[in-house]
Parts: sequence; structure tokens; C-alpha cells
Amino acid sequence: MLKKYLMIYNDLVRKIEENGWAIGDLLPSENELSAEYETSRETIRKSLDLLSQNGYIQKIQGKGSVVIDRNKFSFPVSGIQSYSELTEKLKLNSRTNVHTLERLKPEDQTAKFLKTDSTESIWNVIRTREIDGERVILDKDYFNEKYVPMLSKEICQTSIYDYIENKLNLVIGFAKKEIVVETPTKEDYELLDLEGFTNVVVIRSQVHLEDTSLFQFTESRHRPDKFRFVDFARRVN
Repeated sequence: MLKKYLMIYNDLVRKIEENGWAIGDLLPSENELSAEYETSRETIRKSLDLLSQNGYIQKIQGKGSVVIDRNKFSFPVSGIQSYSELTEKLKLNSRTNVHTLERLKPEDQTAKFLKTDSTESIWNVIRTREIDGERVILDKDYFNEKYVPMLSKEICQTSIYDYIENKLNLVIGFAKKEIVVETPTKEDYELLDLEGFTNVVVIRSQVHLEDTSLFQFTESRHRPDKFRFVDFARRVN
């Protein structure tokens, strides 16, 4: 016989899949579910944790358990694709907002990300990405001016990679990436729609040209309910 929390989980899944609650709806509170299923809050909490793990709900502090779209956007971890290429491929209703476009002096602390020398300035680009009207990604990019001598707001709103490859005729080679989960910063809360969310998924990348030159460092900060990050792996004997 199934444990009670699994029986409750299965019943909640059935209700969600049969549209008992629509995407964005709040589930009843733990107290209400405890009364409905005649069990303890601890048992209900186990059921809700399993719903969260399997992508049916997002627990939002101060609100409760919100039903989410299980069809999260799949963003590849391996490979190098621009955001515009991904949104076109996934057919997303997306918009890019440019918040910062500036040159940083070589001695600026952020220059360490690109390991530049004392003569090379850095482009700093900060953008938010809206999907269906919600600001869900904060991209913070740094480009070595030696390789990217000019940027404009128009280029940053469309595709910097398209400009690099088709206007500057540079060949982007490979990237080293790190993925971590972090507590949102003050900047995250100011620029993203994070009400109730207590973490963000951060991908930091060092991107190299074909000749191995390091030309870009990027920090991409994602709201956790909208994305899953996928990779392809092959066992090598």
C-alpha cells in the first residue's frame, strides 16, 4: 500500500493535470490540505515537496505553492548559442532591455574576468530578457575591447554574436562554464521579477575565439521556475 504522502501527491497531480488548478493558481494552504486529506502538515509538506521536485509547483515565500508550466524552456549547457538564436529556435515571445552599455577602464576590478593587460578596456553590457512580459534573465557581459572595438545599444538589443561573427568576422570557438545556485542580489531584485523567489540559477562563462583568445566573460542569472538546463553526454571507454 502506498504511503499516505504518495497517495496525496498522486491525487494532487491528477487534479493539476485535469486542470483543477490552472498555471499560476495557488494550491490550498498546508492547513487547508491537512484538513481536506485528514492528515498532518508534515505529510502534506512531503507531498508538496515531491510536487516541487517533479516540476508541478513552485514554492514562493509569502505566497504558497503556485502551479507552474511543466514545459520549462530547455536551455543547452553545452554548445554556444546566443540568446536570440535560442529564442528563435524555441519560438519564445521575448524582448531584450539594455540597462548598461559602458567602457570600463583597464584597472577596473571587473577586468580580472577577462585577464586583460593594463592597456585594454572592457565593454560592460547589462541586459534583462523578458519572456511573455516577465523579466526572467539578467545577463551581465564583459567584452575585451581589443576584439570588440565598438558596441551600440541597437547591437545589444538584437545580437552581439551576430555582430561579432558577421561584421567583425571573428570565429567564436569554445567556452568554459560554471553553473551554481545563489541567493538573489539587490541588483537581481531590482532588475528581475523575483517576488517570492529565494534563489537564482547562475551560469558563468569564459568564451574564447577560435585562436583561443579570451574575449568575453558572461554571467547569466535565471529565475529558477522558467528553465531547465540540459546537456548531452556520451560514455567513452
